[in-house]
Amino acid sequence: MTVIAASAVRTCFGDGRQTFARLLAGDVGVGPLRFVDAGQVNVKHGYQIPGDGDEPEFAASEWLGECVAEVLAAAELSPRPGRMPVLVGTGLRELRAIERWAVENRPVRARQLDFTEAVQAVHPGLGPVITVSNACSASGHALALAQDMVRHGMADAVIAAGADGVTASMLAMIGRVTEEPTDRVRPFDIDRTGVLLGEGAAAVVVVSADSGASKPKPLGRLLGTHICCDAYHETAPSLEGIVRAMRGALADAARDPSDVDLVVSHGTGTALNDVTEAEAIQQVLGDRPWVTGIKGALGHTSGASALMSLDVALRCLESDRIPPVAGLSRPVPEAQGLKLVTEPVHARSRVALVNSFGFGGVNAVTLVEAL
Repeated sequence: MTVIAASAVRTCFGDGRQTFARLLAGDVGVGPLRFVDAGQVNVKHGYQIPGDGDEPEFAASEWLGECVAEVLAAAELSPRPGRMPVLVGTGLRELRAIERWAVENRPVRARQLDFTEAVQAVHPGLGPVITVSNACSASGHALALAQDMVRHGMADAVIAAGADGVTASMLAMIGRVTEEPTDRVRPFDIDRTGVLLGEGAAAVVVVSADSGASKPKPLGRLLGTHICCDAYHETAPSLEGIVRAMRGALADAARDPSDVDLVVSHGTGTALNDVTEAEAIQQVLGDRPWVTGIKGALGHTSGASALMSLDVALRCLESDRIPPVAGLSRPVPEAQGLKLVTEPVHARSRVALVNSFGFGGVNAVTLVEAL
């Protein structure tokens, strides 16, 4: 059996504790776009990590390093060289540094564009560091690989992580698909107008429950993670592929749909994703579980989003509290059969399912259980 020994995030609200408190309060972290000319990309807002002064040179690496240091300390682990793999999921790595090189003539070294230096700056014994670039479900894929490595005895402990920052390239793509710039993300809402980027990082420590590698009490059991690539369309989600991923996670965990008490949805606030995901949840799980999501409050954090959702799921299981879907007031017809959380809920949950889907049909669905 594998367990989550520690978890950490950095979002527009702060660390994991601060983020969960703000989510429960129904706060929204959106603000005016920083560091990128809004007029050029047709995007005026983002869910960016606040800070004073100039734009950080390697922001994603900085946030990732903070999360890795936090989970390493929380799990009370001392890595031996080459014996604690770190798998980093990302959509864009340090693309923003390349953009600034092109526009502002700020040269970078190739090794600064992945995350090896950032991770090993935390502890030189960490590694090997492997970057997994699987779009918006990237850290979910990193988590699945970490679980397999622990299950099959390849490592006693693995850090799965994710990190991404806002880039002009991705903002320009978002701005091209809408006439009027979106002002906030409204998952499952009939008045949703599209997605906005968030930024940040997340990390978890995956260990075997029998190895003794985790000294503090683990945060939860990692029951199963199913990953797949349905290759249905470049951008549009596939109902069949999402259903297959959700059922695959249940099968991997040897759990029945009726065991699931909570779904932390992918919930992007986009025309196709919300409808498809709502239909998939009802098809696989029915109307029993509570359904929440974090992108209305935190934006779409790309490669970090799966593990951010996992962190929230673990806190829900531990606290018996579920935060609302920020930005949701009138559900789309396809989601009206779901038990969507629109106000903070006090409810005992034992098992949570976390959805994460990416362009090209790269899906990752995780099942975790309270201890």
